[in-house]
Amino acid sequence: MKKRPDIIIINPDEMRWDSMGHAGNRAALTPCLDQFVREEAVSFSHAFCQNPVCVPSRCSSFTGLYPHVHGHRTMSYLLHEGEPSVFSELKKSGYYVFMNDRNDLAAGQIHGLLEEQADEIYYGENIPPAPGPIENLRGEPGNGFYYSHFGGRLGLDANGRNYSRDDAAVDAAIHRIKNRKDDRPLCIFLGLMLPHVPYQIEEPYYSGCDRSLLPPRVKFSDCSGKSEMMQAIHQYAGTAALSEKEWDEIRAVYLGMCRKVDDLFSRILSALKEAGTYDDSAIFFLSDHGDFTGDYDLPEKAQNTFEDCLTRVPFIVKPPKGEGVDPGVSDSLTELIDFYATVMDYAGVTPSHTHFGKSLRPVIKNRKERNRDYVFCEGGRLPEETHCDEFHDSGPRGMSPSVDYYPKAKAEADPTAHEKAVMIRSDRYKLVFRSITENEFYDLTEDPQEKINRIHDTRYRETIAEMKESMLKWLICTDDIVPFERDSRFSPKMEFARAAAVASPDDYGQIQKMIQEGRTFVEIMQFARESSKEKKR
Repeated sequence: MKKRPDIIIINPDEMRWDSMGHAGNRAALTPCLDQFVREEAVSFSHAFCQNPVCVPSRCSSFTGLYPHVHGHRTMSYLLHEGEPSVFSELKKSGYYVFMNDRNDLAAGQIHGLLEEQADEIYYGENIPPAPGPIENLRGEPGNGFYYSHFGGRLGLDANGRNYSRDDAAVDAAIHRIKNRKDDRPLCIFLGLMLPHVPYQIEEPYYSGCDRSLLPPRVKFSDCSGKSEMMQAIHQYAGTAALSEKEWDEIRAVYLGMCRKVDDLFSRILSALKEAGTYDDSAIFFLSDHGDFTGDYDLPEKAQNTFEDCLTRVPFIVKPPKGEGVDPGVSDSLTELIDFYATVMDYAGVTPSHTHFGKSLRPVIKNRKERNRDYVFCEGGRLPEETHCDEFHDSGPRGMSPSVDYYPKAKAEADPTAHEKAVMIRSDRYKLVFRSITENEFYDLTEDPQEKINRIHDTRYRETIAEMKESMLKWLICTDDIVPFERDSRFSPKMEFARAAAVASPDDYGQIQKMIQEGRTFVEIMQFARESSKEKKR
């Protein structure tokens, strides 16, 4: 029997595609990831998340389902009982699953639900807080930095380090890689906080980025026809007041955070090689969504805007030894739900539910293979769904917004700005269909930075109509799933009553026994009819 591969998953939070050197960003410093892709893995340059915030994206990519299928499209509705994930399915199939507690996946109020996802969870409860920023750069309200999420340079501890929860989780994973509990195949999942805001990092990462190499930034003043959400956040944040030099500092620190992610990833690869399991491991590196990082004069992200800086993410796969691989960058359109399908394929595990992911094995073998014609992303809420913002207070376990998130909280309180919307994107075009305000359309060949909304440009009338029809077909085909398990139409008492009506009274006891054994209603009725015939003879 073929040995099943170890599954290694590194999942940074809020890392955009162009934060890596092999993505063409000369200012990016990701030597490990770049070499990994050159020699052993496939990096999907057109991989897109299915929602631009954490929880909905992860509930989607870890189940192979779009956010709308079960309503997982908010920060406050996670997986519940009876909703399997890639982790629970791997565990059930015989994998030893290790994860840290940064997964944004299982509903925290349901006792034991997170523990159903893994054999071992690293909580890091004994890790002291790492040193914070060395100075307060935020200033007072009205200052452009106030809502920028910028923290700057972090301090170092007595050991000359800034030992964060990410560092501790990586160390715990390395320990498990080198010290297995048993001979089961291993699944390691590391949900990293980096490079999520606040934008802050220690040396040498803080000074590592050459500011002069930063690519041009997309300025909001050069745009027209952008979303109500983007305009609302602008209104409250005031970050447009930041100078180009100040934005460059934020962008450089963000890339420094990504450089640390690269170093953490390198440590995991080294541990696998030391343990002798590297070759036989399927390794996945993917982010849940991206980050504005100064594009459109904004920090962080928004829940229903779909610019590439938010939706286009790193997604890199190295298959286990013996599987075909064509190392390098693939431009085949890919969705994060394809992560689920690919993991299950390499692990040799049959999914327990209908899903919409496509295994990337053919593209990994040959980067010229095409995967999809369109990719989709969705977000927002209906006007009456006031509980669907990120920041509502749902009681003792609810999360009220910090001061940092005031602009986005205010914007999401507006049902027009926070309207439901769906993005459909091809190689060249992007259409955003909105439930209340004007739709958006971009020709990504002529306008790769998505500055000018061309929804009323008559040159694109046929293309827009075709994409609307494709979106409608997608929604029809993915609007729900039917569970594999079949329900009985009758309760045990109903089954007995129907069987007893045709059976001999002498066989009532046998019918009760068959019901208790879980025999099908067809079998029970067949027995009842046959017994009745026998008695009549």
